[in-house]
Amino acid sequence: MMSEKTDILTRTTEELKSDMEAFGEKSFRAKQIYEWLHVHHVVSFSEMTNLSAVLRTKLDEHFRIPSLQTLEVLTSGIDGTKKFLFALEDGNVIESVLMRYSYGISVCISSQVGCRMGCRFCASTIGGKVRDLTSSEMLCQVTEIARQTGERVSHVVIMGSGEPLDNYENLVRFLRIIGDPEGERLSLRDITVSTCGIVPNIRALADEKLPVTLALSLHAPSQEKRERLLPVSVKYRLPEVMDAMRYYFAKTGRRITFEYSCVEGENTSPEDAAELADLLRGMNCHVNLIPVNPVKERSYRRPDRREIEAFRRMLEKRGISVTIRREMGRDINGACGQLRRSYLGN
Repeated sequence: MMSEKTDILTRTTEELKSDMEAFGEKSFRAKQIYEWLHVHHVVSFSEMTNLSAVLRTKLDEHFRIPSLQTLEVLTSGIDGTKKFLFALEDGNVIESVLMRYSYGISVCISSQVGCRMGCRFCASTIGGKVRDLTSSEMLCQVTEIARQTGERVSHVVIMGSGEPLDNYENLVRFLRIIGDPEGERLSLRDITVSTCGIVPNIRALADEKLPVTLALSLHAPSQEKRERLLPVSVKYRLPEVMDAMRYYFAKTGRRITFEYSCVEGENTSPEDAAELADLLRGMNCHVNLIPVNPVKERSYRRPDRREIEAFRRMLEKRGISVTIRREMGRDINGACGQLRRSYLGN
């Protein structure tokens, strides 16, 4: 069982100031504690050497510094991608991925244990959602990977297991902490949040005015086809999802990304290209074509490379900015949820 102590990594500086006031301590201690946690990444209160022994004892009595246990690390022999399987303090298991690009190190993190969105081609959703991750459990994926590799993480993609906007409050707290210039210091412009299209929370995130990139898992150009691939689109229909994405751009000025998993026989025909171009016309956006990863529990297969290239050309001819995502960690089951499923024996 997890301790009943308060998770201190979820606390903002202002909240820590209130804690210090309750302890009868000076408010500047909050900034010192915050720096130990989010700049030096200490794992115990005893390491906070500029605090008195009395205060460190109080902190230890009331708070805990959460951590992840590394169960497995797989390294791709193709491109150096690393996949991490972590155990949480309650025994649940999540996975994260480190990817190396010319512009730096990108880490893809999970936002939930499992997922309830039900996307037909994704391993993460098999078995449903177990629970949300806390903001600190999201943060620890980034900091633990940086600690183990000794490399600075420059970009974060919240596109692992789970639907980030289905865990809204923890997501926003995570973003505010990791983007804090007094702490983790990662630019919010280098963070991408993925969503299946939770309309109210797309609009709410826009109103937060956090300059993150929003990526919509689109995967089909029409309501009918999208319902077949993403059950959530029955509740949040394509026209209102697109309106919400336009609202996000209007509020943040951030170019929209559309993720489009290419599925054999489903969504890469000339008619699909024409329909997709019509859907996106006039938007400041980019389409990321993703050859779908085969999952043994699902029947969906990827088209061959020539078909995906042809689909890309058809979109480009219609004025759509489009790329085919570089496949990372193909030899280590790099897709969302695959390592966790294998570990759980399902």
